Amino acid sequence: MALPDAADVQVEVARFEAELARAASPREAQAARDRFLGRRNSVVASWMQTIASAPPEQKKQIGRLANELKQAVEERWRRYAAGAEAAARPAGAVDVTLPGRARPLGHRHPLTVVRDQMEEIFSRMGFALVEGPEVEDEWHCFDALNMPAEHPARDMQDTLYLASPVAGDAGAPGDRRTLLRTHTSAMQIRYMLAHTPPIRIVVPGRVYRRDDLDLTHTPAFSQIEGLVVGEGISLADLKGTLAAFARDMFGTGSRLRLRPSFFPYTEPSAEVDISCWKCDGAGCAMCKRTGWIEILGCGMVHPAVFEAVGYDPERYTGFAWGIGIERVAILRYQVEDIRLFYENDLRFLEQFPH
Repeated sequence: MALPDAADVQVEVARFEAELARAASPREAQAARDRFLGRRNSVVASWMQTIASAPPEQKKQIGRLANELKQAVEERWRRYAAGAEAAARPAGAVDVTLPGRARPLGHRHPLTVVRDQMEEIFSRMGFALVEGPEVEDEWHCFDALNMPAEHPARDMQDTLYLASPVAGDAGAPGDRRTLLRTHTSAMQIRYMLAHTPPIRIVVPGRVYRRDDLDLTHTPAFSQIEGLVVGEGISLADLKGTLAAFARDMFGTGSRLRLRPSFFPYTEPSAEVDISCWKCDGAGCAMCKRTGWIEILGCGMVHPAVFEAVGYDPERYTGFAWGIGIERVAILRYQVEDIRLFYENDLRFLEQFPH
């Protein structure tokens, strides 16, 4: 057999295409394939056999040509087989042997999951779920909550004020500025003005502040506030309620620690720490080696708040707390950047339980 050259590759490929075109059945087409690609006595096999008898300087070239012929014939065969399969398939037919195609399904956002869990826990404790307006006025958001006009939280650099004032309503003075609420505590005032004790409510919702967007801050975030008012309500009731919430939300071994603090609308006030559920209080990177994680602020309702809504502070006592939903989600899921919750990156969001 003469040694093959580059022109022979094109000749053999054209011959293979012609044989496929003449094939009247799949069996004849398979026979044509075997004559060119079979392991024995095929065109490609015979080309490979010539390498043994070829001069040393031509062995490499013959091997390259044989591989080119094999690849070209295989490509023609794949195209022929695909076309034959498509032609044989009835219009609209479905290949039931193919694996199913899973449809991408949406699911709840991790912040929604955390909020729903918190609402469910407090609902089981007997709290009513209420919501209020995100556009508030400064009397409900500040004045009635014992935050004087000179309080730094009311400065323009901290609060997002709106242009249009509103007229006075029940329990409130005359015209006053409107703003995007800085906390959901404003709804506590609205609820107490419309209801008499006993009161047991939680108020979830979005709040707004003039914060720069960074790892731990965002100008819009979510809170859930709680309020209990009645006769004989004590600080022990507050601690017991929060302890029950922590055990349900973070595990039965969770422990609380109250540290004295200051909030204008509660007295006494406290910051609440929870024992680190990752190290069980031994100290780790998550709790900054302290064994405790700050989680919320709380306190007994200030008598001035009761006076603002017409309650008798000598008769009624109560407690309130506020907790950031993003704060709980960051700690629970060990997320280092709060911005990830708002960037809508499915690679991040799909990592969380639905």
